[in-house]
Amino acid sequence: MTNELRLVEAIRQTLDEEMARDESMVVYGEDVGVNGGVFRATQALRDEYPDRVYDTPVAEAAIIGLGVGLGAYGMTPVAEIQFASFAYQGFHQIQQHAARMRSRTRGTLNVPMTVRMPYGGGIRALELHSESFEAGYAHIPGLKVVIPSNPADAKGLLASAIRDPDPVMFLEPTRLYRAMRESVPEGDHTVPLSEAAVVREGEDATAVAWGGMVPETLSAVEASDASVEVVDLRTASPMDSATIVESVRKTGRCVVVHEAPRTGGLAAEVVARINDDALYHLEAPVERVTGYDVPFPLFAREDAYRPDSERIRRGIERVLSA
Repeated sequence: MTNELRLVEAIRQTLDEEMARDESMVVYGEDVGVNGGVFRATQALRDEYPDRVYDTPVAEAAIIGLGVGLGAYGMTPVAEIQFASFAYQGFHQIQQHAARMRSRTRGTLNVPMTVRMPYGGGIRALELHSESFEAGYAHIPGLKVVIPSNPADAKGLLASAIRDPDPVMFLEPTRLYRAMRESVPEGDHTVPLSEAAVVREGEDATAVAWGGMVPETLSAVEASDASVEVVDLRTASPMDSATIVESVRKTGRCVVVHEAPRTGGLAAEVVARINDDALYHLEAPVERVTGYDVPFPLFAREDAYRPDSERIRRGIERVLSA
């Protein structure tokens, strides 16, 4: 059985079902209780679980640090950071404590914490509300980084993240919260972490994307005359290199798409792995279609910054004509 849900509704349903399954799970963050979160992803959870859903002060370092302690001593903390850029205030807790706890204690303690946060642009938000920092989190050993692109994956990946014994950064594309309704399995539904998905088969080229760029990439492919295979990365770290490499070995050409700035972006790591394991199968250099090396702009320039289907289509045409 399935339900037709938006991505934000799939998130809310998963939190509800996981709290019912795991009595040690707590949900907390800025405005997640009474108001149900800035995007209403936790709406009504406090009514159902009044002793396990908490509003917190505006203190991201404390929010994440609390999760480190809760997780290390047997709880299952799920923290919400109101917007991804606000997590910079708690970055030291993520990098120095959450990600290192298992290593630091030689496996004596672990931190089964999930940090949920809206990320990315496309909703005309204010400064520090639209950044994409997945590459920074992916650079931290001991941390998993998960990015859904559709409602069914949002449910399955979030359930897997919550059940994972180690910390997971769960990045939810703000642009997609209410962008579409899709079928979401009822009841227990998990999607394995660290497994990419081929969401469209093709023969002429491979397009790799994640999060909010997946629908844009699919739209670009629909507008192209070529047969393009689309790979949804789903987990930025640990990355599923095998699925990407297998696709590129088949097609011989590749475009990687993300909305984060170009320099040091995750596309560079994807390209490096392709060069490591599929270089002799390439018929052309790998193309990157990304954001620009500037701070994410305000309203009037947002559409010019964020890759859209037309920019992606042109990238596909460049790699096909090389």
